[in-house]
Amino acid sequence: MTVRRVMGIETEYGILQPGRPLANPMLLSSHVVAVHAATRESGRAKARWDYDDEDPLHDARGFHLQRASAHPSLLTDDPAKPAPSGDGPQELARASVEEYEDPGAANVILTNGARLYVDHAHPEYSSPEVTNPRDAVLWDRAGERVMLASVRALASTSALPDVALYKNNVDGKGATYGMHENYLVERAVPWADLAARLIPFLVTRQVYTGAGRVGLGQRGEQAGFQLSQRADYMEAEIGLETTLRRPIVNTRDEPHADPERWRRLHVIIGDATMLEVATYLRLGTTSLVLWLIERAVAEGGAGGAGGALAAVDRLALRDPVQAVHLISHDVTLTTRVELVDGRQLTALEVQRAYLDAVRVALEHAGAELDDQTRDVLDRWDSVLTRLANDPASCAREVEWLAKLRLLEGMRRRDRLPWDHPRLAAVDLQWSDLRPERGLYHRLAAAGAVERLVAEEDVARAELHPPRDTRAYFRGEAVARYGPEISAASWDSVVFDVVGSPTLQRVPMRDPLRGTAAHVEALLDRSPDASSLLAHLGAG
Repeated sequence: MTVRRVMGIETEYGILQPGRPLANPMLLSSHVVAVHAATRESGRAKARWDYDDEDPLHDARGFHLQRASAHPSLLTDDPAKPAPSGDGPQELARASVEEYEDPGAANVILTNGARLYVDHAHPEYSSPEVTNPRDAVLWDRAGERVMLASVRALASTSALPDVALYKNNVDGKGATYGMHENYLVERAVPWADLAARLIPFLVTRQVYTGAGRVGLGQRGEQAGFQLSQRADYMEAEIGLETTLRRPIVNTRDEPHADPERWRRLHVIIGDATMLEVATYLRLGTTSLVLWLIERAVAEGGAGGAGGALAAVDRLALRDPVQAVHLISHDVTLTTRVELVDGRQLTALEVQRAYLDAVRVALEHAGAELDDQTRDVLDRWDSVLTRLANDPASCAREVEWLAKLRLLEGMRRRDRLPWDHPRLAAVDLQWSDLRPERGLYHRLAAAGAVERLVAEEDVARAELHPPRDTRAYFRGEAVARYGPEISAASWDSVVFDVVGSPTLQRVPMRDPLRGTAAHVEALLDRSPDASSLLAHLGAG
């Protein structure tokens, strides 16, 4: 009865070299990661990413894709061959890899428990595991600071290229890159039921989670403005791919935890958002819908959650892929999409039905709600009501509306059509991470958007991990014992202690173990990795 669950955000950043539009993005991305490693982690960590437990070809539908049959963009578990994007020529990707002196070096484990690396020709920040949507916002914002630090470091080093990083999802030339959400879900929930009940929600939540985009179509071939950056790139309902034939529900079954207990829901349909409330609602509402589905399974379908879920089952869309595009292309929010049962509903009406179902199940459960769960419910209700009656009132919280207001002001003042290149430039400049350049940052400085987290908390999160997940152990181990760590992953840390005949792996299959409550005192009384391992062995 809470939004609390293990979750996290992976963000691939758009990257350009000013003045050199054809510069190799994979090479630029490697500089972003390497300069961070040199300036922020120097002398602290030599750890590489541990790929031993990764299997990107295991499908939640119950099969394993043969490696020889997989598109190269799916092969993200080989440190010697960074996976290319599914959007561009593979020849460029192969040439890019050869320019690395050491491709595996473009990978850093941060002291805040996050991972910074090159993925599909983009620098990616994968946040540490958190347990609630507010912390997801906090460590996502910390990722912006990590990336900005690399931009500043490159600009101050004459031997390295300048770069500009953008927290967006499209390059304006037909390619897209992802912001992926991850949610730990109970393995007892049947995969087919989980996917079916999520699709209408994921298709329609863009009305309050979309980042906004100038241009319609994958290459912006039609003039106009739409709600979502990612919508036009969704081409399938369900699938394993993430960079081609992109599905609404991704089937990668790679839990990074005990697979008998959990699956990791890997959501690729969402936009990267600068507005904190948009990020908060994206994670918070999705977590509540997952709670509803889990609760109904736990009750055997007979309790209050089961009855509420019956209403959700009636929201199945006749053509979900078409609905994603139609909803995104309508800024009036009045487009109706057809359901399997013949009804036609707007995205707002579908979202209202999900909210009502969650509330019915929570009321039936009868327990007191925590403050953050009540806040997510209240904000979800408020934004749906105001989007229906007064959309402009949501511009402080909903990113596509904040961006549209700015663009419409330019259009009126300068009489610009939607296909004018100045508007596309503003769309890009919106998400520039440099405060002196990014238009979002100007609005934030002027108090024109709602903020949820304090800057001093973001600054702390840039360096320190969450205290209530296993990310605490990972981040603190890197900070305290970095030179003695050989490798790490989401679910293990591998130590290389001087004098020890073998590497020693500390498994972390439970994301809610290894927290500050579990290990802070142990770390404080372990001056080196050898003593830590001795204490762990004794325990």
